[in-house]
Amino acid sequence: MQSSLDLFWRSLWPIVSGALVASIPLAFASMAIGLVIAVVIALMRLSGQVWLSGIARFYTSVIRGTPLLVQLFVVFYGLPSIGIRLDPWPSAIIAFSLNVGGYAAEVIRAAILSVPKGQWEAAHTIGMSRGLALRRIILPQAARVSVPPLSNTFISLVKDTSLASVILVVELFRQAEQIATVSNQFLLIYLEAALVYWGICLILSFGQDALEKRLDRHVAR
Repeated sequence: MQSSLDLFWRSLWPIVSGALVASIPLAFASMAIGLVIAVVIALMRLSGQVWLSGIARFYTSVIRGTPLLVQLFVVFYGLPSIGIRLDPWPSAIIAFSLNVGGYAAEVIRAAILSVPKGQWEAAHTIGMSRGLALRRIILPQAARVSVPPLSNTFISLVKDTSLASVILVVELFRQAEQIATVSNQFLLIYLEAALVYWGICLILSFGQDALEKRLDRHVAR
């Protein structure tokens, strides 16, 4: 029992460091890039151009209709067959960003559609172009509506970074795998990794609640 407890404490920092050095930065980078992709795809879906909307629909259909693990394999193991070789980190960021873009695009599109049409009409009345109205009036309101689902997407992304271990990214779960293999204590180490993921998600959930309350107070004023 004592040796298991010692192993737990000795392995805690390497697992936590894997989260701090790789899992969390990977999630933040992928979320940031993914949101840019999502906004572009959402605006393409809402555009009056049939071909733009069609491309956006195809993109979201492919991303949402295929497993993230397969997307990682396509980027890291598949692209070299056509001469495109990427290191594990860029591969993971590309795959995660594209995945976030596909899911978050629908969230952002729904948030934009939730803004009353009167807001568009008011902007047009005071001489704003569609692009200016979108930047100054529509997107800020849509951003507040989309915060809860996008926060959930980010929390899910943090957990999904564990899949990056299959393409050799040394993140939280990869660290746990290495420790478990050496110590032969798979149950203990994997439960420890699960606890670390849980702790991270709890912290992010508290941050999400605080942000939502702050936005609600701002709207109430």
